[in-house]
Amino acid sequence: MAILVTGGAGYIGSHTVVALKEAGYDVVVVDNLCNSSIEVLSAVAKLVGGEVPFYKVDIQDKEELKKVFEAHEIEGVVHFAALKAVGESVEKPELYMDNNVGGTKVLLEVMQESGVWNIVFSSSCTVYGQPEIIPVDESAPILPAESPYGETKQQCEKLISGFVSENINSSASLLRYFNPIGAHPSSLIGESPKGIPNNLVPLLCQAVAGLRGELVVFGDDYPTEDGSCIRDYLHVCDLAEAHVAALKIQKRGSCEAYNLGTGRGSSVLELIAEFEKATGEKVPYKIGSRREGDIIEIFADPAKAEKTLGWRASRSMGEALLDAWNWAKAN
Repeated sequence: MAILVTGGAGYIGSHTVVALKEAGYDVVVVDNLCNSSIEVLSAVAKLVGGEVPFYKVDIQDKEELKKVFEAHEIEGVVHFAALKAVGESVEKPELYMDNNVGGTKVLLEVMQESGVWNIVFSSSCTVYGQPEIIPVDESAPILPAESPYGETKQQCEKLISGFVSENINSSASLLRYFNPIGAHPSSLIGESPKGIPNNLVPLLCQAVAGLRGELVVFGDDYPTEDGSCIRDYLHVCDLAEAHVAALKIQKRGSCEAYNLGTGRGSSVLELIAEFEKATGEKVPYKIGSRREGDIIEIFADPAKAEKTLGWRASRSMGEALLDAWNWAKAN
């Protein structure tokens, strides 16, 4: 029996494939490679000691997705496949709704038709909107999303919750990530988006490497101590291990949400200072205007994940930033 990982060639997906293999699971990957590369899976193969079955399939293609389920005995799904850039979602909301929500709907249909009832979903702290109380725990209200990307995560959570309500044998874990950063310490896999990165750390690394101009910090006039936005940054390897923990504790008829973060908020300017301390490199940056869709401040209360999943983030932000820089230099 295998775990199907959708979007398994992507940043978090590839690290989770490694964590699943290290935990003894068989893994099958589907990915349409729209924002990832097949070479990632060659690197994964080096890390896990063998090739992982891969299908270039868009999860919106129901017939092709069904063939994957027919070819393997799938016992559960870890679902990453989605477009994920907040800024792009503001420009292309219909694309994000079609791809993220439409793709999840097709996936759940194929799971039901194939008798596969367990799913771990790659959700996001963006489902909380701009939270009223920080740190955020899972009882926080789901406020209007600040971006179409966040809205797609809200809609996907509703679809999955409905799937569990309608199927007594099913179970789901909704993993609400805060801000994953870093790379595998081997420097074989890391965050390598196609084109201009949308996330802070790849942009920062490219600026330091001289591959593009100064890093732009989106706003220094927020109501925070240094004026820049505050986020909860966690190492991607910690995040990957949470998916393994979630698979192990799923119970029939249960749909549970978990916040995955460190429980500590750091500003963008603090992250830049921490990068310089961890790597010894100077970060060229300038202050730009605020970016539409960004919230001011958010960080996690991860107590539920620690109590129920037995998981907590163990790697430091400095360690994550050094791993990210080593990955960037190697690649």
